[in-house]
Amino acid sequence: MQFLAQYGLFLAKVLTAVIAILVVVGGIIVILRKDKGGDKNKLEIKKLNDKYQETQDLLEAEILSKKEYKKLVKARKKQDKTKIEEAKKRIFALQFQGDIKASAVCALREEVTAILGVATPTEEAKKRIFVLQFQGDIKASAVCALREEVTAILGVATPTDEVVVCLESAGGLVSAYGLAASQLQRFKNKKIPLTIIIDKIAASGGYLMACVADRILAAPFAVIGSIGVVAQLPNFYRYLKKKDIDFELLTAGQYKRTLTVFGENTPEGREKFQQEIEEIHTLFKNYIAHFRPNLDLQKIATGEHWLAAQAIDLKLVDELSTSDDYLLTASQQADIYQLTYTGKKSLLEKLGAMMSKTITDWHAKI
Repeated sequence: MQFLAQYGLFLAKVLTAVIAILVVVGGIIVILRKDKGGDKNKLEIKKLNDKYQETQDLLEAEILSKKEYKKLVKARKKQDKTKIEEAKKRIFALQFQGDIKASAVCALREEVTAILGVATPTEEAKKRIFVLQFQGDIKASAVCALREEVTAILGVATPTDEVVVCLESAGGLVSAYGLAASQLQRFKNKKIPLTIIIDKIAASGGYLMACVADRILAAPFAVIGSIGVVAQLPNFYRYLKKKDIDFELLTAGQYKRTLTVFGENTPEGREKFQQEIEEIHTLFKNYIAHFRPNLDLQKIATGEHWLAAQAIDLKLVDELSTSDDYLLTASQQADIYQLTYTGKKSLLEKLGAMMSKTITDWHAKI
């Protein structure tokens, strides 16, 4: 019996391993087949007005009586029909029979005067608002999608439109967030109004992006600021020395490497590194001052952060509002389009995501 039990356990382990291998192989095959379907890079566009209207219709259908709801629907249809009729183009036809003296001009002037008395300009097209979402990490990875979204909008947008970026970021790498801010600056270069809304946080590199906007809106408890630069790294030199381990670092150029993780750091190296950080901080402050010249840089560029309700007094923020409230209100007067660019992932990225999801699912069941 003990032998059978051990044998059964062995078979169960083998079976589990075989199933796991089959699942992985099957996943790879599925991914490869999908890849053959062509380029998966795509730009998704969703009209938020329709979303808001559908939500409103569902709620009204639930809370109103059938009679009330039917009456409401009828009234809306009538309103839509009226708008269509008003929007119809009117054409006025005139006849002009010319002679050498253009004698018909006397009649023409009267006809033109009569038409101008009743003709009205065609209804102006509604304002368009293009909405982007930027969820920042330390590498500002979302900049890859942002640059595609910005390019797409610049192909159709005019100065009468508006771009709204819902921004969430605690900052990260200098060069990455510098590029993200430059992408937003492309709207300013084309004189397209830019509004940035912060629901949770825009700190450090996140605020570097936000300052480009014509208007900055933030929820009252959103974290704003942290206009500073930080760099840190461990140093194992004393540990290696204690263990009699040598570390050789060869460089060409006096400041090719200032601070190292394994070598001995010198006062000159620390001083140079600090100088580089200060220079980056100066560029950071100058960039913000260019777009928001009314800020008191001495007061706000200390690396501190504030809640938006405090930041508005420091002029870091222009208004207190959530993105939901701003867009819902704007939908009454404008057509709102949300753009989302989805990039094609590599096979390794897809496998990593699949494994991560599988592990998460297993943990959820434990």
